[in-house]
Amino acid sequence: MNINELRYIVTVAQTRNFRRAAEKCFVSQPALSTAVLKLEEELGVRLFERSRSEVSITTVGQLIVEKAAQVLEEVEQIRLLARQGKNPLVGPLKLGAIHTVGPYLLPDLIAQIHRSAPEMPLGGEENTTAHLEAQLRNGALDVALIALPFSAPGILTQALYTEYFEVVVPKGHRWSGRASVSSPELSEEQVLLLPSVHCFSTQVVETCPDLGSKHAAVQQGNSLETIRNMVASGMGITVLPASANSPKYRSTLLEISPFKAPPPVRHIGMAWRKSFSRPEVLKVIREGVARLKLRGITPTSEASDVSLIVSSDTPAE
Repeated sequence: MNINELRYIVTVAQTRNFRRAAEKCFVSQPALSTAVLKLEEELGVRLFERSRSEVSITTVGQLIVEKAAQVLEEVEQIRLLARQGKNPLVGPLKLGAIHTVGPYLLPDLIAQIHRSAPEMPLGGEENTTAHLEAQLRNGALDVALIALPFSAPGILTQALYTEYFEVVVPKGHRWSGRASVSSPELSEEQVLLLPSVHCFSTQVVETCPDLGSKHAAVQQGNSLETIRNMVASGMGITVLPASANSPKYRSTLLEISPFKAPPPVRHIGMAWRKSFSRPEVLKVIREGVARLKLRGITPTSEASDVSLIVSSDTPAE
């Protein structure tokens, strides 16, 4: 029994045709058929039932093929580990992000990472902080972009950037044209926010505690883009991270009102398991963020502590 024979029977089971299986395995049909027959003789069982019109798999053959597929996956993992031993930037990276970061950061960040690590394809996942934490723990994710501060057993974090908030109002709103808006003024308006499971909503309420009172006029939307459309239709106002107000997301039905200096900010960092064995990947992510030219984002230095980051400038339009 060898790896090629296992690959042949898995391919035959997938295609249900010896000729097509041989083509996919880049061997001649007689060579593949002989190898499958040899394996059947070695195991002492019939894996496939052959006829002129079709190939069907036996019951025991199905079990053996499933196990063979698992073996082939493990062999591929061994090869990948060997390649990563030579170059940690080879092989997939499972990257997650909270909902209020993913749509606005990942497209540009993935492009930056691909330039530095073209052999490291990225799988993306957007979710809430709680779900991302669970996925980090069970290995479904390697790295997650989350709001700081964040603390969880077995998880390490590092700050990546600071981002200021902006007030978004419908065109013609009474705040249109104002130089700035103070946080307490938000409670005077119908404010549209994400549900409380999203950390961004908590951060906005911390900016204006009055929004947390049961008398505050707060309405919820399922995503920042849904909320943006609700504001454009005149249903209220909202607060968005500056990256969500980049030109490609702008609408002629909306206007941006800056916060009074210093504006409220959030700190975004990356989180990973202590056991994550590819620290070079973290460096590539950090360097990719540092090269971004996104609105409202200021990358933090590698040695920065999130508790020491302050915003001293009022963002310009």
